[in-house]
Amino acid sequence: MTDESTRPIIEFLEKFVAALGISTPIAVEETADGPRLNLSGEEAELLVRHRGEPLKALQHVADMAFARTLPEEKRVFIDALEYRKGKDIELKRMAKFLAEKAKSSGMDQQLGPLNPYERRLVHMAVAEVPGVTTESIGDAFSKTVLISLRK
Repeated sequence: MTDESTRPIIEFLEKFVAALGISTPIAVEETADGPRLNLSGEEAELLVRHRGEPLKALQHVADMAFARTLPEEKRVFIDALEYRKGKDIELKRMAKFLAEKAKSSGMDQQLGPLNPYERRLVHMAVAEVPGVTTESIGDAFSKTVLISLRK
């Protein structure tokens, strides 16, 4: 992905933080899934309060505004103080732990409720553990992931 495609996203974030009355540097990291924009500095803490709910809302707005401008199979990731990056690592570790537990005990394990992005992370992490499988259960936006022995 080129700087030209991320420039509008960066400009949006700069206007957004200015409207909040804060100043925060924005770093761009290119990943296989798309650009990860991380807001840093002391004032970025505002976005990770209340379990990251403001950050989730900003992510939703960015998804709605820029999803069509990105190549297929790519998405933009908005982060602050690498909060989401840490949460993603924690979720993957938990998924692998529960997969190993399901494998050793033979009992199904559940993780959730999770949004679609979080479920994808769990499915991908558990896929790395041989002998187990995952299934999303539920019919709402937030679903539970069931981890069980492969039959």
